[in-house]
Amino acid sequence: MKKIKAWLSSLSFRTGTIVLLSCLPFYAMSGAQFLLPISIEAKGILWIILFGMAKTLQYAGLAILGVDGYRRLKLQFATWRKNKNK
Repeated sequence: MKKIKAWLSSLSFRTGTIVLLSCLPFYAMSGAQFLLPISIEAKGILWIILFGMAKTLQYAGLAILGVDGYRRLKLQFATWRKNKNK
């Protein structure tokens, strides 16, 4: 597990941001799949798979970013929001 975390943390800030943002479609799909006309069992399996992928991408993105990358990303969003409201 330490090897995987070390490898993830060696990736760039941009890669971490892309991986972190790629979890959003999986969260949306995990909720939207309940609207499909399929059996309850199939919905449960789809939810487990899609929600699991979303969580995996979220934690991988945070491991890539690290604490400093997370602060940098948070600062960029705050700056973007401030400029948008002007």
